Amino acid sequence: MPLTTTSVFPPESHVFQKFPSRRSVVHSTKGIVSCTQPLAAKCGIQVLEAGGNCADAAVAVAAGLNMTEPCSTGIGGDMFCLFYDAKTKKMSALNGSGRSGAKCTLETIRNSLGLKDGESGKIPMSSVHAVSVPGAPAGWVDVVERFGSGKVSMEQVLAPAIELGEKGFPVSEGVAFFWDRSEPQIRQASPNGSEMLKKDPSAKDGVRAPKAGEIMKNPSLAATFRALATEGKKGFYSGRIASELVKVVKDLGGHLELDDLAHHMEAGSEPVNPISLKFRGQNVSKMLKDAVLDGKDGDDVGLELWEHPPNGQGIVALMALGIIQELEAAGQIPTWGPADFNSAPYLHAVIEALRIAFADASWFVTDPNVENVPTDSMISQPYLAERAKLFDPAKASDIPHHGSPAFRSSDTVYFAASDAEGNGISFINSNYGGFGTCIVPAGCGFTLQNRAANFSLEAGHPNALAPRKRPYHTIIPAAVTNLHDGSLHSVFGVMGGFMQPQGHVQVLLGQVVGRLNPQQALDAPRVCIGSGMSQGKADRTVFVEEGMPEETVEGLKKLGHEVQVVQDMERAQFGRGQIIRWSVDPVEKIGSWSAGSDPRGDGGAYPF
Repeated sequence: MPLTTTSVFPPESHVFQKFPSRRSVVHSTKGIVSCTQPLAAKCGIQVLEAGGNCADAAVAVAAGLNMTEPCSTGIGGDMFCLFYDAKTKKMSALNGSGRSGAKCTLETIRNSLGLKDGESGKIPMSSVHAVSVPGAPAGWVDVVERFGSGKVSMEQVLAPAIELGEKGFPVSEGVAFFWDRSEPQIRQASPNGSEMLKKDPSAKDGVRAPKAGEIMKNPSLAATFRALATEGKKGFYSGRIASELVKVVKDLGGHLELDDLAHHMEAGSEPVNPISLKFRGQNVSKMLKDAVLDGKDGDDVGLELWEHPPNGQGIVALMALGIIQELEAAGQIPTWGPADFNSAPYLHAVIEALRIAFADASWFVTDPNVENVPTDSMISQPYLAERAKLFDPAKASDIPHHGSPAFRSSDTVYFAASDAEGNGISFINSNYGGFGTCIVPAGCGFTLQNRAANFSLEAGHPNALAPRKRPYHTIIPAAVTNLHDGSLHSVFGVMGGFMQPQGHVQVLLGQVVGRLNPQQALDAPRVCIGSGMSQGKADRTVFVEEGMPEETVEGLKKLGHEVQVVQDMERAQFGRGQIIRWSVDPVEKIGSWSAGSDPRGDGGAYPF
């Protein structure tokens, strides 16, 4: 008889990698899917092969990731995307985030949590009160209807993921690690946790977390996908699935009602105008000028970074990049070269710019349909120049007035897809923290997100909880276009809670300052600023990833930063990114996609 799957893998450990390794940039003229799970990427490739475009493929990947990496994402969470239409050179955005329930008033939730008048507090990540209406199901349908090719049906789009759930799939190493770590909470969160565990007669209660390489089946989730595929939004937001979702929430003391799901089904996802910042700093025009196909003197050569507007936190990346641009213009920082990348002075400027940006975002970013968010003013040149004056090149500055948002390790999946027509999509889908609340509606095969934990419980705060409101949202896709003609430069993103805008800035600057290719930009060690705001205290902590030069670590300490070096599997907090870039062969005049995929994930970039 053959050996079992346990023979393939060593005993479980917290070691991130045994030996240094490398990945090459992946190329294709027809399209690429880049994500954290190979089997999910295959779902997208199958849809491209069936005649779908990158938007159709992205939804297939989202469903495949829900099946193969439920510790990060799922249909019980939210989604956002940016879509670049090559024919019109237009960037479009879709906000697929859900809202709080109509009965979720600030007073009701504070009372449910036992908070007294005047007492500060937060909604715990594991609390049933952290559950908001899932926006992902409507988002998936809306993406296919709004941006899809029209050549494939929703049934075709979801069929590959349904097959994975019904026939089973081998579990990847990273996912197995986080699944095992979450098993106790999955068991405790609701009576239906066994649906998210592998059946094993020898295990406690006949179920356990799957190990790397073992086959996992989830027929309940496959049935949920089939309902969405055949019935559309009503297959999720009404009927059996909706009833079970509301039942488990109310049984645990929550306040969601069927009317809340019906409201989201009717409202659907929200098309919004993406926001952007034009970046001409750090010699980017000089670096790119010779690479412009048929370029002319006087071309405005540079890059335009596109992000989702609030309630997403993409504005943090735009503000930080804009502050760095203003610091260079004012002579506060130099024009860096490749040798400066990830040096202490370079990272000091990046860290301080992010702190300033987060200070504003943590106060102002909320649901713009409920509160006034001064988005245009926050990314205007005069305002960014004024905020840049808070920077001190010689030392870590005082914590800005509003403070950075609380650092929380958060699991999300970011992925990108492109197609032969030159379209690109930047897509992100999330439970928020890991499996979210780990609460499972009976017979549905998915967990409910804990996104509402990001509401403030402070009366008067712009992001304060209110009925049918969207909270400050961490998940943000990104894209870059070329200033001179509006053509696509790249679709990219880095998942990971409040790490996301930090990752966007570092990965983009890695390509500009470090002259790194897409894969190298993702390979490079990163930093992540933290905050003790949730404990009501200032926090100068800077988390630095293992692999950062020792000289850099010591340099940051001398500048006054409180540095913590993060090792092994805990490096997951630095996010997992994907980049797909577009370029044209100067001789053949044929377009080509070039992609990198983060080594912190289990996946890669896969050509069509």
